[in-house]
Amino acid sequence: MDFSQIKQNLEKKGYKVRVCASGAEAREYIREVVGEKSVGMGGSVTLRQIGLFDALAARGEVFWHWRAEDKTQARLKARGAQVYIASLNAISEGGELVNIDGEGNRVSETFYGHERVIFALGRNKIAPTLEAALYRARNVAAPLNARRLGRDTPCAKASELRCFDCQSKERICKGLAVFWEAPKGCEYEVVLIDEDLGF
Repeated sequence: MDFSQIKQNLEKKGYKVRVCASGAEAREYIREVVGEKSVGMGGSVTLRQIGLFDALAARGEVFWHWRAEDKTQARLKARGAQVYIASLNAISEGGELVNIDGEGNRVSETFYGHERVIFALGRNKIAPTLEAALYRARNVAAPLNARRLGRDTPCAKASELRCFDCQSKERICKGLAVFWEAPKGCEYEVVLIDEDLGF
């Protein structure tokens, strides 16, 4: 896939951008960039698929509630990490980043408080416009994640992928973050991976 235009658009918005041919290449790149710094990680099938936790944990402290007995403590420790790594539910070709969250930790941690934030995502999460990215986050990523988690929500049970805007206590789409540009006070990087990864 040709990432040149989206890379240029992201750079104009204040992001560093790295394009990787595979998840394995992205994992090694991120491992080298992070070095021995402490890392917090947001819930992400993409990060799990590329094996990022084990690669980083071999060098330093990594706080990821998906790999912790005490999930609450792992989330709290992730707040103080030097680097925070997450994926995205969608990204527009124009360079807007979109995430939906159920707990709020991933959305909040990517906005403020770390030296560096890295977003790693596969090509399947690219949408042509911000509107299409928002649609993808709500009607593709959220239902697939609700199914993965076994949630009792209409979107998890439906045969077609779509948001039902339900009022279920088990819904996972409780907060929405849109990055129009890279916020100040932190170094942001987007790692684009030329593979389909995550939801």
